[in-house]
Amino acid sequence: QLVESGGGLVQAGGSLRLSCAASGRPISRYHMGWFRQAPGKEREFVGAINWSGTGTYYTDSVKERFTIFRDNAKNTVSLQMNSLKPEDTAVYYCAKSRYTYYYTGPRDFGSWGQGTQVFVSS
Repeated sequence: QLVESGGGLVQAGGSLRLSCAASGRPISRYHMGWFRQAPGKEREFVGAINWSGTGTYYTDSVKERFTIFRDNAKNTVSLQMNSLKPEDTAVYYCAKSRYTYYYTGPRDFGSWGQGTQVFVSS
């Protein structure tokens, strides 16, 4: 089970840190990702981190602003969001890959949290 937290209301230019706590099976062998869904839009990939935490991938719109990191000992993944923009407003979801160690892209993710709302005001 994945449970996100940390969402809320922030002004443009501000920062938020989202957290994802995993229960049950350890996540240490899995790539983890973050997705978001804005009102009226499809869910989109935000970024991912490899199982060891040594590699990250981001969609272009969040590069240089968002950072994903993980603590496998605590079974958590976090998303640090800086320089937030109104277009970052969305429900943010944590996700776990279906596969251990192996990763080909966003379609690998198969387990999702319930999401946490982020609202960025202009």
